Amino acid sequence: MLLELAQWLAKDIRGFNVFNYITLRTVLAALTSLMISFIVGPSMIRKLTAYKIGQSVRDDGPQTHLIKAGTPTMGGALILVSIAISTLLWADLGNRYVWVVLVTTLGFGAIGWVDDYRKVVHNNPKGLSAGAKFFWQSTIAISVALYLVLTAESPAQTSMIVPFFKQIVIPLGVVGFVTIAYFVIVGTSNAVNLTDGLDGLAIMPTVMISSGLAIFAYVAGHSVFAKYLGIPYIPHAAELAVFCGALAGAGLAFLWFNAYPAEVFMGDVGALALGAALGVVTVIVRQEIVLIIMGGVFVVETLSVMLQVASFKLTGRRIFRMAPLHHHYELKGWKENQVVVRFWIITMMLVLLGLSTLKLR
Repeated sequence: MLLELAQWLAKDIRGFNVFNYITLRTVLAALTSLMISFIVGPSMIRKLTAYKIGQSVRDDGPQTHLIKAGTPTMGGALILVSIAISTLLWADLGNRYVWVVLVTTLGFGAIGWVDDYRKVVHNNPKGLSAGAKFFWQSTIAISVALYLVLTAESPAQTSMIVPFFKQIVIPLGVVGFVTIAYFVIVGTSNAVNLTDGLDGLAIMPTVMISSGLAIFAYVAGHSVFAKYLGIPYIPHAAELAVFCGALAGAGLAFLWFNAYPAEVFMGDVGALALGAALGVVTVIVRQEIVLIIMGGVFVVETLSVMLQVASFKLTGRRIFRMAPLHHHYELKGWKENQVVVRFWIITMMLVLLGLSTLKLR
């Protein structure tokens, strides 16, 4: 929106040409979403508190969590509003990838919103049934994957790239691409949701990974940089850096309210949407394996739940004191802040490792 205005003004005032630079608009998108969240956040938290839209807490978990009962939830809506407004203001609205990512993010956010609404407003502990949630997640993910593969302009846009190796490129075809894209989008969405169990635990890794993906998007969409670094050139993908910047800014602002002791939780409306956003950006820039590296904390958290369930069903024994993994460490005696900050540190190292794949090939 503002890009089009700047381009119109640039016809008479050359200084407005500066807004054609994606790097500048990425920074401005981050700052805009940050400011929107800071301005709207306090009043939104007061409204959620007044309407008694509070979080319920499991009584079989760490006893220190009982004091969190009643803390306002569904704060993820604040993140989504900030991302959407900032992206619409600063991104090139003629870019199809921008719309793909926005629609996917808001679609998964809608699923989470219905789930949260039924839980906290209708007092339905099950919320949206697992089957219904999975159906709608699958519908959106498969639709997005089909759109991307059917509109691909080159084989590079539908091939699997193996990090650390320049020459290993695996053609996927329609079925292979849709299958991998589906698992990345839905899997990342649910992985972030599972990780969102402690104050600030999920949002900061999301911010760091989004920042890393912004770099990948910018490089992949720049023909010179992509050729030099030996990664697939994805025309127009660089514009996704603006979206990633908006996500990072909104996430940092939300952390202001979500840091221990949290004033608000993001709920499924935020966690499902942010995970899907990371997943679809990754699919577009063809860095699925890199996402597994950078999102290692999300991967391990998800695996801990899968292993716990499988072990209990097969042997009647639990591998961990409690799943997801962050609760295991709490029950071992780690304080909540220790778990959160240590997981942040691990994510920071993993994101740097993921970024190193740009050059180490």
